Amino acid sequence: MPYYKRIRDLREDKDITQAQMGKILSCSQRVYSNYERGDIDIPTSTLVRIADFHKVSVDYLLNRTDNPKMN
Repeated sequence: MPYYKRIRDLREDKDITQAQMGKILSCSQRVYSNYERGDIDIPTSTLVRIADFHKVSVDYLLNRTDNPKMN
């Protein structure tokens, strides 16, 4: 499974804890931590919510582009 460094970096840039992101996404801190480490796959709906929260594209989160802007 992939390691989601950009998700962690975006969260840290906003000084948000994993527990806070868990609340935003309606999951536990542990589940969110597993997402960042790539220990479990992020459901598509959650990935879209993360992208919307950070105002970036899903492709950016998945390292498919270096352009964070949504089209």
